[in-house]
Amino acid sequence: QVQLVESGGGLVQAGGSLRLSCAASGRTFSSYAVGWFRQAPGKERDFVAAISWSGGSITNYADSVKGRFTISRDNAKNTVYLQMNSLKPEDTAVYYCAARAGVVGTTVPHEYNYWGQGTQVTVSS
Repeated sequence: QVQLVESGGGLVQAGGSLRLSCAASGRTFSSYAVGWFRQAPGKERDFVAAISWSGGSITNYADSVKGRFTISRDNAKNTVYLQMNSLKPEDTAVYYCAARAGVVGTTVPHEYNYWGQGTQVTVSS
C-alpha cells in the first residue's frame, strides 16, 4: 500500500514557477514508477510527466510541457517533484501524482495503482 500527498500548488502569474511535491508513505517507494497528471474543470485527466522506478533514469513528458517542466525523485525522502517553469494560463488545473508498480511511468491513468488527492495550480494572465 502506498499513500501519496501532493503539495506546492498555488496561484502564480504567467511566466512564473512552482515546484510540486508528491510525498509517499511506504518503505518500497523506490519500486514504483510515478506520474503527474492534471485535470482542468470539465476536462479529462491528462498526462503531464512520469519517472521510472529506482534511480529515475527514464522520464517522459507531454508535448505541452516539454522543456518547461522537470520531474525528479528523491527516494531517500520518498518524494517526487515536478518543477514547473514558464507557466501559462493553460497550465491551470488540479495536479495529481500517481504511483504504479512497474519499471516505467506510462501516460495512461488507469495503469496507476495509487493516487494522491491533488493540488490546485492556478496561473493568471
